[in-house]
Amino acid sequence: MIDGSHVTHNSAAYDSTVGIQAETVHNSNVYFVHPDASPQEKYKVGVRFLQDGIPSRARDMISDAIAHGHDSAEVRFHGVLAMLSGRAYHDLSAEELRWLREASWRVEEYAEGEWKDALRVAFELLAALSTADGEAGRVVERLRALSPHRRDEILHHFDLVLTGGLKDSLWAENRERAEAARFGNGRVQRVWAYFEPEPIGPRALPPRPSTAAAAQAAIPVRVGLFVVVTAFLCVLSLVADPAAAAVELLVALAAGATATHFGSRWWYQEHQLRARNRMFQVPHTRDPASPGDGFTNRVRHAFDHYFSVRVPHGLAPHEWFGLTAQIRDSLVAEIAVLYRESRISVDRVNWLIRHLAEDTRDRYSRGTLFDRRHQNQTPASAKALCVVALVILGFTTLALLGTVASAAGASHMLLAVLAVAGVVWSGRAAASSWLEARGEERRVAEETQEYQERLAARQAAYQNWKSFLDATRPSELDMETWLTCDKTLFVDEALRHYQLTWRDLITHTILVTPARPYKRGRVKGGPWRYSRYTFRLFLVTQDGVREVSAEFDFTDAKRGTGQRSNYRFDALSSVQVTERSEVGYDLELILTNGPARNIRVADADTHQLAPDENAQEISEINLSAAGFVHTFRLLEGIAADGKGWIERNNPKNLPTFRAVG
Repeated sequence: MIDGSHVTHNSAAYDSTVGIQAETVHNSNVYFVHPDASPQEKYKVGVRFLQDGIPSRARDMISDAIAHGHDSAEVRFHGVLAMLSGRAYHDLSAEELRWLREASWRVEEYAEGEWKDALRVAFELLAALSTADGEAGRVVERLRALSPHRRDEILHHFDLVLTGGLKDSLWAENRERAEAARFGNGRVQRVWAYFEPEPIGPRALPPRPSTAAAAQAAIPVRVGLFVVVTAFLCVLSLVADPAAAAVELLVALAAGATATHFGSRWWYQEHQLRARNRMFQVPHTRDPASPGDGFTNRVRHAFDHYFSVRVPHGLAPHEWFGLTAQIRDSLVAEIAVLYRESRISVDRVNWLIRHLAEDTRDRYSRGTLFDRRHQNQTPASAKALCVVALVILGFTTLALLGTVASAAGASHMLLAVLAVAGVVWSGRAAASSWLEARGEERRVAEETQEYQERLAARQAAYQNWKSFLDATRPSELDMETWLTCDKTLFVDEALRHYQLTWRDLITHTILVTPARPYKRGRVKGGPWRYSRYTFRLFLVTQDGVREVSAEFDFTDAKRGTGQRSNYRFDALSSVQVTERSEVGYDLELILTNGPARNIRVADADTHQLAPDENAQEISEINLSAAGFVHTFRLLEGIAADGKGWIERNNPKNLPTFRAVG
């Protein structure tokens, strides 16, 4: 029988990679082991793996430490936990069972204390799996007598080992601990930071290289020519009429100096304005198919978003958008130029875009947003004085020409006309070279100062954001604790729904898979963790298999769509696993009375591996964290042998584990 209540399926999603919103790998060294690490260091890393829900790597590390002589009750205790974490008793190989028995024989060799007591209780629990309830009850009392931390470790890592009445007597306490810790340590306020990508470092546009070299090289020649031609004109005019020429020359000198003083500033500001407009000219609309345009469009969308939520008091968003259109265009162009690189996501630059939006809002509120625009505008009075001076200079030049003409012959007049033409041409050329050289020096100085100020402000914003992220981001232990609590309460709710106790179960398994769309993140060397999960619980009883699934938002543990199904042992005809390197792992369940069901266990992650990470090792870590190994082994056994497998693996029929001590 299949109960389809509360079912929502999207079969196409299982074969699609659409829905991955963000991925990030935190560059942490928590799992780093130096090749020459001591056994003690390897043991510590192994314990970290165990605490963070990666028992397969914990087994390797702790076993290696023991093999190299680092052995104690504490080390053996964590070795036993790693051996059994995420596994049922029948999942253990003959070699692993032998390792456990040999470890139990060595218990009495260790010094008395908390660790030896915890190790002894762990082995007594294994021995109590096939004993009468009365004896199991005495073991439970010894378990309760342990320190809370040691007791919680055993209950957590022995989850799939403990069954029947033994687990029934402990379940209420386990559920209460999960309820108390589920939202502890600021879960709702901190989970988002785990999936936030590592911010890329601050950048700013450096000063453009100076182009003054050619202009400076031309200045001596052009100025020299101007001086010679001007001196010749002065001589001609003074010879013709010294008094009139002296007055005209003084007026020309004053007018030229005035035009130079006010005109140089005007020329520089107009020249810079045109240069900036060319540099930051970004059209509002772009062809989405044009190559290399996607990054700029995503940057523009990010700026539009942050400007829409960072609006000054008293302005409507549409007013703010209209007021800052040119500013946004300039900022979009700048960020696109600075960060357009392959494999750099806009998410990594969002901190800077947000900072620039906030800075723009704050400068507007202080009344300084358009200071730069006003600084780059030449006052109308200066422009008027420059124009008047140029007009006076022109009339004075004509007056000089008239003075020469009034007292000289035709030959002198021709020389005067040529001299005036030479003065105008050489003066314009000399002024152009001088303005360009002086303007470039001024520009480089201004842009250098602006660059340093912008970069310093962005570095401060980057450090503030990174420090906030580092302080807010949950640790691997936090993430694993919250996930374990969610799973515990999910199992408890399923037991209550079906009115089952642990005595009624033969075994159980829970498969934790990503639910699209999601964000995902991981620590270097660790498993992927997701913003949205699908929990799929299989409860195996004498009557068949009950399957319960539900989607969870990991931030607040709110449940989404779910499904419940019941089927007999013979209804599960086969279980298959498909591995596709570019997609991931799929688990296919084939029922005799229904369609095949595809379950995406894990998405591919080869493109997110660090150079020193092993793809096969990371894949095994992810599958282990998902509970895939135990789930597949359980379902495969049921599909192959049906009820015969159940009889062989019934807790009542487990082989006796004899603990010494």
